[in-house]
Amino acid sequence: MWLQLIVCIMTLKSIIITSLVSLGFGRVVQAQTSVPTDSSNVYKKRVLESTEVDILSSYYSQDGDNAAVTGGIGTEALTDITSTIVIAIPLNDDDVLTIDAGISAYTSASSSNVNPFDDGYASPYVASSGASASDVWSSGVISYSHSSNDRNSLWSAKLSVAAEYDYFSIGFGGSYTKLFNEKNTELGIHGSVYLDTWKIIYPFELRPFAQGGAGLSDGLFQANTITGHANYQPMLNEINSKGRNSYALGSTFSQILNKNLQGTLAIDVIKQDGQLATPFQRVYFSDVANSYIDDFHLADAVEQLPNSRFKVALGGRLHYFINEFLTVRTYYRYYFDDWGINSHTANIELPVKISDKFTLYPSYRFYTQTAAHYFKPYDTHLSTAEFYTSDYDLSNYSSNQFGFGASYTDIFTKMHLWKFGLKSIDLKYYHYKRNNTLSAHMITGGFKFIMD
Repeated sequence: MWLQLIVCIMTLKSIIITSLVSLGFGRVVQAQTSVPTDSSNVYKKRVLESTEVDILSSYYSQDGDNAAVTGGIGTEALTDITSTIVIAIPLNDDDVLTIDAGISAYTSASSSNVNPFDDGYASPYVASSGASASDVWSSGVISYSHSSNDRNSLWSAKLSVAAEYDYFSIGFGGSYTKLFNEKNTELGIHGSVYLDTWKIIYPFELRPFAQGGAGLSDGLFQANTITGHANYQPMLNEINSKGRNSYALGSTFSQILNKNLQGTLAIDVIKQDGQLATPFQRVYFSDVANSYIDDFHLADAVEQLPNSRFKVALGGRLHYFINEFLTVRTYYRYYFDDWGINSHTANIELPVKISDKFTLYPSYRFYTQTAAHYFKPYDTHLSTAEFYTSDYDLSNYSSNQFGFGASYTDIFTKMHLWKFGLKSIDLKYYHYKRNNTLSAHMITGGFKFIMD
């Protein structure tokens, strides 16, 4: 349940997990087979020598004072534990089937306040213990990839499913990559479509004002005293659409510039249509008198956003191999959309190899963005506006993230678990902080096994 909170988590995790996979879990085995190709008598290398199993897990914790569920104020405390298993199975010399399954369980003080009136004194800074305080999100992805005999082209296709209490998503996509210039140049294109459906859930105090509701005669208002403006009359624009579709198309160009330097350029374009606002996120108007139960400000309305969004991201990477002990990995991305957000992301990582088996990974990431046209802080919107949100993910802010990791790699897989040899272990810690009170800590771990 509470898709928006999961999206916030996964936005931070995407950088971490991508790094984890590329650094410690890439399928780089290219062992020779004894079977000649169809067109010649030379021996080709297998794309994947044997079945590989990656076990990934993470623990995430955050806190802050700008919860979107309570209109831009209140606790943002949240914890999340995620576990993922990725199994890559070689079907033959050229084809690989990959199964990726994950589950995420979280507790959220913010989302618990969708109904803040079910556990004593109501306050945006105190978590409720109701059903909305926690949820489980699960996902599965099946992908298939095929490499050409000369290994200069690769295509893949995938199908994904994700679900939680109020949300279901199905997605599909594919990619094609071509290598030129003796594999020194790489050009790729990828695309995906996600079709989402979710249950519409309003803040608890607004539900009596939906069509057919009892209004102020509802039991909530009969059992509690409204202070401030006693004649509470919110503006609830009921939502009819339950769907949201996302279409993504991207391209990458990678070039080995010399024996020490590699560069990559990328562009991604995303179009979203449908229900893009989160209906349980409250909004308060400065031109409407305030009404309270206990210390909780009753919602004037729910978030309203356009039903379409167009996003563009342009990025580049430079990896420089200084010597056998030190590599510099840099990344930059510029992003803009038609909601008014412009952002810059810069990242640097310095893998330090301290032995043939151990590598350290210090890293730093800086991010800054402008606010969406429709964002205003708590209790500053006007009721005459067409669109409005107090979600600080759409505000003007900057953030810093510091990370440190360590990896263990044994290409000979001397340690075993049943029929699987342990090839690598990765552990990382990240500290993330925004300039608007939100801060977070994250620990990730990964184990890579190869079937003997």
